[in-house]
Amino acid sequence: MTVRLTGKIAAERIAALDFPRPDQDIIDAFKTIGCDTSMVSDVMDKLGLVGAVGASDLVPTIHGQPIVGPAITVKHEPLRGDDNPNQRAAAGFNGMAEMEAHNLAQPGDVVVIQGVAGLSNMGGVSSTIAQRQGIVGAIVDGGIRDLNLSREIGFPKWATEISPITGKWRIQTTEINGPVNVCGLRINPGDLIVADDTGVCVVPIEHARAVADGCLKMFNLEARRLEAIAAGAHIADLPKA
Repeated sequence: MTVRLTGKIAAERIAALDFPRPDQDIIDAFKTIGCDTSMVSDVMDKLGLVGAVGASDLVPTIHGQPIVGPAITVKHEPLRGDDNPNQRAAAGFNGMAEMEAHNLAQPGDVVVIQGVAGLSNMGGVSSTIAQRQGIVGAIVDGGIRDLNLSREIGFPKWATEISPITGKWRIQTTEINGPVNVCGLRINPGDLIVADDTGVCVVPIEHARAVADGCLKMFNLEARRLEAIAAGAHIADLPKA
């Protein structure tokens, strides 16, 4: 894979330029069920997998716009040094490099940021570039800002905080496409992200097909159950398999 880097982050901090992603038919299966995280969570429970975070912790910025796609990951850490953020701001310093992840993304990816609390880890310009590159949404453990712009362009984000305070001169991007931790969940690049108004599910890539198959079975069963309910069936007679 030939990639033109932007120079926003040192090349050695990019753990991988590319990585395996789930097959398209797997992604399509999750779209068929409407990216229903409740259903995904139930199937993951049955398979002994842990990977769901509620929307009370990762709050969606645009309701009614669910997403599914492989994770492309970014790790942010507080920028440490003797100088203060005001001096860095005056000097035009910017330690954030999540845009390099946008640059490396493939259409359909979801950018996932292990961020810094109390600060914006992704703003409006970053969201606009991400959308232009084909990224379908963002998951951020930390703050975000410029909600009006991201809503205007229809770019959904799920975040733990909202803050106008920029991370540009307070945050350093330390790794791209390495493992990250979001709300206690380990996420590797290529893991499948499913998000809706109820929350966010992280499906490890090695289990993505099994979860997708389980979701389709549950989706079809629920459709038959709802049809039977609408037809007046007794509770005891509802389809069970």
